[in-house]
Amino acid sequence: MSCIEPITRYHTSDHNRTHDSILWRPNVGYQNIKVIPLATKSMSNYALNSSNAVNSLMFPNLITGYQRNPAHASKTALYTRYTPNEWFQKQVKYYNEADSCRHFSERTRNDALRIIRDAEEKVQHGQYDTGRRLGERINDVSFWRNEVVSELDRLFQEIERLQDCRSVLEKAIRDIEGPLHIAEECLYHREARKGTELVHDDSEKCLLKEIENLRQNRKKLEVCLDKCKDQLRDCRASQNQLELDLKNKENALGIDAMCHQLNNYSHGLQYYSGIEKYDPCVSEQETWMEAANRIVQKSQSERNRSCQLRTDAEVLVSKVAQEMWDAWSNTNNALAYRSSELLEAKNKLQQHLQKVQQEIFDVEKNLELMRKAIADKSHVLRVAHTRLEARMHRPDLELCRDYAHISLQMEIDEINHQVERMHRALKELENQHQKLLRTRTALEHDFALKIDAMYIDREKVSGLRRAYPINALFRF
Repeated sequence: MSCIEPITRYHTSDHNRTHDSILWRPNVGYQNIKVIPLATKSMSNYALNSSNAVNSLMFPNLITGYQRNPAHASKTALYTRYTPNEWFQKQVKYYNEADSCRHFSERTRNDALRIIRDAEEKVQHGQYDTGRRLGERINDVSFWRNEVVSELDRLFQEIERLQDCRSVLEKAIRDIEGPLHIAEECLYHREARKGTELVHDDSEKCLLKEIENLRQNRKKLEVCLDKCKDQLRDCRASQNQLELDLKNKENALGIDAMCHQLNNYSHGLQYYSGIEKYDPCVSEQETWMEAANRIVQKSQSERNRSCQLRTDAEVLVSKVAQEMWDAWSNTNNALAYRSSELLEAKNKLQQHLQKVQQEIFDVEKNLELMRKAIADKSHVLRVAHTRLEARMHRPDLELCRDYAHISLQMEIDEINHQVERMHRALKELENQHQKLLRTRTALEHDFALKIDAMYIDREKVSGLRRAYPINALFRF
């Protein structure tokens, strides 16, 4: 054993030297692989160090093997070693491969840099040209957008004026119904005359002429109103086209502005495969401008027709109003006032209604007081019940029916009696409140009937023609 140990130590040192000098072998693989000789029987003769058995290389002990079996040891050395010539050729091969790979890589890098610079220049020029085109497009869209906005504002004003004209015509037609109905009512009431009073006088002739004039003027106003509605429909159609075109232009302007502001560092950039092959465009630059110009010109023509129609309607309404006023003035002395008795009865009913309303208010206050008093008694009743229940827990002979117990029972009975009385009083108050409400409803109903009778007597009979709102008619 004394001759084996120095040999083993020399072998380990030689192994470490060989491992450091061979640079082309990977250290990890070299440390983790065990070299197993062809002669497996000699493995039992290897001197293994227990502390380095896992992490270091395990070589066979050639000296010990040679002492035991010289032929086998030489064969093992032959199969587990490289020659110096092989090692040198291996190094030269790796040097040549490294040089060629490095030169090829350098040439490739230079070509790649040249391609990068060329591509960057062309891409930047294309991006700049696209940005310039987008700016020009934004200017064109902004110009026509402003034209559409201006025309749309003018059309809005014209539509509002035309709507006012239509409202005046509709009001004129509605207002004709009132005087026409009044004139017919006046003729109807004059038919109630009896005896020698049933005369075909000048008042009746004026009423008949006024009715005929009102009917003719109503037909003229209806024809003009139909024209106004048709023109308003055409203007709104032009407005719809302008608004749709304005909306499209604003959307397009927003999209183009967003695209014009995009750069290589903007957020939300994405790939859309094959989008450059898809062409959804529906118009060209020239047709787009012609379409916008055509929409604006159509709106202008509609505005001109609307202005002419408003002028004609204003003249017609003024003429109709003057004719109605003349006819009304010729027949405005037929009836007198008849409503003093109804007015007196209405005033008396109003006084009684105020008194009943005050009484209802007082009863409602008493109801609230009674309900509050009943609610307050609940606290006292709970105190008495709690005391009585607590005294029931006294032990043995202490559970005595003493004066305090009797007083609590009497207190509870008295509270219940008073609460019952207050409930009966509350019910009486509620019944009275309902009676007062019914009385107030009857008085209000009778008061409304009086008001309606006064309206019939004063407005439909005596004051029909006096209340005719001729000065409020047909104003633009």
